[in-house]
Amino acid sequence: MYGRKESKSTILVSFSGIDGAGKSTQIQALYTSLRERRLDVIVLTFWDNVAAFRAIREAAVHTLLGSEKGVGTSSAPVNRRDKNVRSWPLTLVRLCMYFVDAIVLCIVANEAMHLDADVVIFDRYIYDELANLNLQSKFMQAYVKLIMKLAPKPHISFLLDADPAQARARKPEYPLEFLQTHRLSYLTLNEIAGTMTIIDPTSIGAVEEDVLSHAMGALTIARSANPQQNGSSYTHSAAS
Repeated sequence: MYGRKESKSTILVSFSGIDGAGKSTQIQALYTSLRERRLDVIVLTFWDNVAAFRAIREAAVHTLLGSEKGVGTSSAPVNRRDKNVRSWPLTLVRLCMYFVDAIVLCIVANEAMHLDADVVIFDRYIYDELANLNLQSKFMQAYVKLIMKLAPKPHISFLLDADPAQARARKPEYPLEFLQTHRLSYLTLNEIAGTMTIIDPTSIGAVEEDVLSHAMGALTIARSANPQQNGSSYTHSAAS
């Protein structure tokens, strides 16, 4: 059972980006670095901890859209058919599902912020769903702004930029053309919302340093606003 310490300043960090951008690698690196500094860290995944009606959604993409399972390899890529399939019926379903997900996210994020942790990390966020929409549409832009107002804003929202070709080589699930379009959708989303911290696709080590620097900066700001926490150290952690 987790309890809350009123003096604790918890920061919420999210990671977004196209498939193969290196989110899992950077989340693990950040988790390890923070734990080495004796900080409490909780990792939540958007699909496992937030997405509503997950079983129904998984069954639908495999049964109705014929999406293959797994990640695939360079020699045996899989053919995923889910977010890369666009039609008006699917778009309407997505608009409804994303709205529900935003409501669930409010509940999950609020509960997470009350846990005995220094940092709560989300592996993907509501932004990764919004990037699936046609953001050139004025209606979709208005919808995005509505969801942005509804969903809690992380202290840091990392957008890991990546070269689509290199990303697909690491994770061959979607066609290169889709990854190129999807990357632009993320960048457009940031132009609309202006809430994400874009991390350029440099070396893994350089990205790790950049991510850690931003996270520690946000934690320092949070603690400066809560002087009771200064000098404290914590040892308990959890990951989901």
